[in-house]
Amino acid sequence: MRKTPVDAQIVEEVIRTSCLERVGKGSIREIVRTVNQLQERSGIRFIRMEMGVPGLPAAPPGVEAEIEALKRGVAASYPMIEGVKELKEEISRFARLFMDIEVDPKGCLPTVGSMMGSMAAFMVVNRTDPSKEGTLFLDPGFPVQKQQCHVLGHSFMSFDVFDHRGPKLKDKLFEYLETGKVSSILYSSPNNPAWFILTEEELQIIGEMATEYGVIVIEDLAYFGMDFRKDYSKPGQPPYQPTVARYTDNYVLLVSSSKSFSYAGQRVGMMIISDVLYNRRFPALKRFFPSSEFGYAMIYGALYSLSAGVSHSSQYALQGILKAANDGTYDFVEQVREYGRKAAIMKEIFTKNGFRIVYNKDVDQPVADGFYFTVSYPGLSGVELVEELLYYGIGAISLEITGSSRTEGIRACVSQVMPDQFKDLEKRLKWFRKDHPVA
Repeated sequence: MRKTPVDAQIVEEVIRTSCLERVGKGSIREIVRTVNQLQERSGIRFIRMEMGVPGLPAAPPGVEAEIEALKRGVAASYPMIEGVKELKEEISRFARLFMDIEVDPKGCLPTVGSMMGSMAAFMVVNRTDPSKEGTLFLDPGFPVQKQQCHVLGHSFMSFDVFDHRGPKLKDKLFEYLETGKVSSILYSSPNNPAWFILTEEELQIIGEMATEYGVIVIEDLAYFGMDFRKDYSKPGQPPYQPTVARYTDNYVLLVSSSKSFSYAGQRVGMMIISDVLYNRRFPALKRFFPSSEFGYAMIYGALYSLSAGVSHSSQYALQGILKAANDGTYDFVEQVREYGRKAAIMKEIFTKNGFRIVYNKDVDQPVADGFYFTVSYPGLSGVELVEELLYYGIGAISLEITGSSRTEGIRACVSQVMPDQFKDLEKRLKWFRKDHPVA
């Protein structure tokens, strides 16, 4: 039996009993489960890079506002499905001050995290036109969003946008939109897992083509303001968070409180629908919802069916965070810059030990340091690399499950890796390199 940081016999036993055909092809949560078992059985503290769990304290304005709301007794009453009035107003204000867009508060809706937001968006957007088939994913992306489409019985298409950056994006989008089968386009920016950021030119292409072909864009802003190469922290001052909303009225924006505000545990996010789209009527929606109006169908059809309202106290928490950010008394970006600092250190440790950055360019500049980065190792596929790293006390997911065309790579999340583990990471990767020599 070979000698590795984690007892090889334990690793092989956990893999054998995992119920997975290939552990390296496991979903995020399945890899988490596997690593939990290995950590418990071996007693080895793993380098946990497999799941995007925030690793910073919750935003203080949110904690304070939620405690005050609970003391006022909000836990005893149901919240309105469309959201607390004060929160809706702060979301609208946040959109104006940090994205430079105007949105009526009625189209600003709380959701049970962005996961609920994407589910509700698919439920409505992909049913606006029965002649269309589903979502075009600009990959790589968050695997669970495709799972949501599967659960809903919706078709989807995808391509790796990294291969079609800049003006080339227009030609690639044309291939899909010209078929008339695309009802929605979804992407994340900053990108999960590759961490590239779509440019204004690319967002303009997406927006203008969405308008031309009657397609609705679902923009996932889970990592709002976290391109640390620019300072998006000043309310009402450029630069503003890049968004497709400046180039089309056909948009639904999903903004998470989990990463940017470190408020993941309370499962509260926001959906922002353009005024034009909110008020637009789609006769086909009457097949499933009480109204053909998009906004009404979203609130009293999709959101009502999914949760009948977002946790009352967490809405006040989010309102407190947004108000502090909007007032300029809380710099939410400064807190999360720690992720960029950790990414730079971890990338250096990996590359010194024979690993390569997979998505290394953001058009014509190096990809930013942020919440995620991607690496590969010569001679191993991403699936094989995920499995092999388990023997060295390192957890990650394969790029294969993200829709990436670069199946040799893995995604590394920096959030749960603590600074006191950097020496362990370096030691284990040196051991890995010694056991896997490259010619």
